[in-house]
Amino acid sequence: MVAFFQNTFSKIGQWFKSLGIGIVNFFKHLPRNIKRLAIKFATKVRDSAKEYAHMFKEGDLGVKLSFIIMGFGAFMRKQVAKGIAYLFIELLFIFYMVFNGIGAIAGFFTLGTNFTYSINYIGEGQTGTVPGDNSMLCLLFGVVALIVIFAFIVVYLMNIRSAFEGYEDSIIGKKLPTFRDDLRELFDKKFYLVLLSLALIGIIVFTVLPLIFMILIAFTNFDQEHSATSGFNWVGLANFASLVGSTGLSTTFFPVLGWTLIWALAATFLNYFLGVALALLINKKDLKGQKIWRTFFVLTIAIPQFVSLLLMRSLLGEYGPIMEIVKNMGGQARNLFEDTTAARIIVIVVNLWVGIPYSMLITSGILMNIPGDLYESARIDGASRMTMFRKITLPYILFVTGPYLITQFIGNINNFNVIFLLTGGGPFGIAGYSDGAGGTSLLVTWLYTMTGNSNYKLASTLGILTFLVCSIVSLITYRHSSATKNEEDFA
Repeated sequence: MVAFFQNTFSKIGQWFKSLGIGIVNFFKHLPRNIKRLAIKFATKVRDSAKEYAHMFKEGDLGVKLSFIIMGFGAFMRKQVAKGIAYLFIELLFIFYMVFNGIGAIAGFFTLGTNFTYSINYIGEGQTGTVPGDNSMLCLLFGVVALIVIFAFIVVYLMNIRSAFEGYEDSIIGKKLPTFRDDLRELFDKKFYLVLLSLALIGIIVFTVLPLIFMILIAFTNFDQEHSATSGFNWVGLANFASLVGSTGLSTTFFPVLGWTLIWALAATFLNYFLGVALALLINKKDLKGQKIWRTFFVLTIAIPQFVSLLLMRSLLGEYGPIMEIVKNMGGQARNLFEDTTAARIIVIVVNLWVGIPYSMLITSGILMNIPGDLYESARIDGASRMTMFRKITLPYILFVTGPYLITQFIGNINNFNVIFLLTGGGPFGIAGYSDGAGGTSLLVTWLYTMTGNSNYKLASTLGILTFLVCSIVSLITYRHSSATKNEEDFA
């Protein structure tokens, strides 16, 4: 047993060491990697420019004019429907840019210039008021305009490539596809493109656009004092400097970040190892009533999480049953949620009640799929149960659940429900903490508080930093996990 714990803690220590080395190397090589990506991107742009310059030089009149009039090459080769489609897209883009796009791009850079209501003369003694600029709408419409321009560039390049491919096919005498042929192929061999196009449009509208919009908020001073109607401006990296710099909110950010990582590690590994231990106990062959024991723990999953959390908050509160029992026994009732250390221990312990059954169920499924031949061979070689667990069971479980552990770790960094429903992020009023942060606040709950206080600029900045923490930790951890390093051992 001692050897088992020594081995387990040794592996955990190696994991922390690998994580620390990985984070150091990430930031150490970050400038070099950024430079490499920039060079790779510039090379790609240069090669593409040479390719299209070659098309313009070697192509016929239809290809050359397609650089100006979209669809001209298709018209010359009697692909009328394709030519009309390209030409319609170009005319629609020009119409949009003239009547809306240019103004939207200008508003994107200025974020509005006139924020007062003005009198608009209608006639016959009537007047009306015209609202001033709205910085949020200027930013939103500017992002939309940039996405439209990017999409048009993609279609424009497709038009040129299509014209040149048609020119090459005509030289070798290959029959060009008609509109009916293209339509038939689109709904047959290339039907996946139709489905993917619909999904892509949905992703752009409902995911990419809001994501870009919220990221850009982090580079403005959008808050209560600088609202959308009174106007906010670009401030560059000032918000990031206030959060992680030597002054300002850094006295809050780093303690909250530290507690977030401690919470994520404790919630992940305690749930995991205790779930594994519970699964091993329940799946013992000589244990009677396995299904009944398993059902008891599954009931905690069947009960909605928010019900369990609110119940625990009531039980552990200052006037809850537990404090009443303490009071009746001669003790002094107090609010545990007003003490930072006690509140943090409570959220970790209560999370065990909520999370262990999930780990138990996942591990139970894995245990049932470990080949029995491995254990039989180990018994023949004289291996003890503890040796078989260390050499067969634990490595197999860790290999299969490696990605799950990473997912759980990231999920616990953003575990809003447990913290918010139990403590609300409190206790509050801690020295050095500001902007609504409390003793049990995670980055995500602090972000929520900032948003509720209309401090959108710092909330967006904090969201970006949270994403960076999650992505860096998950990538480094997955790279050093057994799921990628020892795959051949379980093939």
